[in-house]
Amino acid sequence: MSYSDPRLATTLCGIKLDNPVIAASGTFGYGYEFAEMYDINELGTFSFKGTTEEARFGNESPRIAECPSGMLNAVGLQNPGVDKVISEELPKLKACFHKPVMANISGFSTDEYAYVCERLNAEKQIGWFEVNISCPNVHGGGMGFGTDPALAAEVTKRVREVTDKPVIMKLTPNVTDITEIAKACEDAGADGISLINTVLAMRINLNSRKPVIRNCTGGMSGPAVLPIAVRMVYQVSKAVTIPVVGLGGISTPEDVLEMMMAGATAVEVGAANLTEPFACKHIIDGLPEAMDRYGIKNITDIIGIAH
Repeated sequence: MSYSDPRLATTLCGIKLDNPVIAASGTFGYGYEFAEMYDINELGTFSFKGTTEEARFGNESPRIAECPSGMLNAVGLQNPGVDKVISEELPKLKACFHKPVMANISGFSTDEYAYVCERLNAEKQIGWFEVNISCPNVHGGGMGFGTDPALAAEVTKRVREVTDKPVIMKLTPNVTDITEIAKACEDAGADGISLINTVLAMRINLNSRKPVIRNCTGGMSGPAVLPIAVRMVYQVSKAVTIPVVGLGGISTPEDVLEMMMAGATAVEVGAANLTEPFACKHIIDGLPEAMDRYGIKNITDIIGIAH
């Protein structure tokens, strides 16, 4: 069954999407809560909540704060752990979503990344693995995997060894040269790149004289980061030959078109889901009209056209 205008179809790492709109990990749970409001099969797909080996409660509160044109979060990868995701979350997901889903995985060591991927690999509904390498390497002094090309390549290689499904590496923007990280992932066997993750940021409460979130710093997302994301997607899509998924601040059909012109094959919508549960649906519904307004026949025609 087709859920959208055929002009919106795209292909991500060999898997066809009815449209390029993907709900981003951490903003869409495991889908079934949103399925109570609308048919989430209208989405291209979605990336479910970041999964680690063990259950994680996450960081202490307050861990979310609003700021102009965006939000800060330091949730801390709260999730029930891979075993419960398989036994409890995925069966509920399957009941309401009938397309391949993206599994977002995280870890604090290369062994953990490989273990989580291998455990989830047998789940037939998982179409892609999105590997979040913004995590600190607990065996390497706390440096984020995604800030060092060698570490990023090591995680890519380990995950690639335990699955034959597409591996998409999710990059942090908190680096000097993101193309260097992207190329290291490609060389190590990645099938795609998604970017950007949140931008490291901070705010201070003038009354308390303290940071507004308990963790002091957090990741900024929302419309304010869109220009940063567009710039990095443009750079990475020129530097690698594998598909790029663009995310960061997307909230309108026009944002989708801009990100794809920068080089994205598909896009993810994150923070917008937290303020408007129908955000993805509204963006998908508005894409054909936006395409007509800008003389776009098929959405794939504009991928990387700004180059």
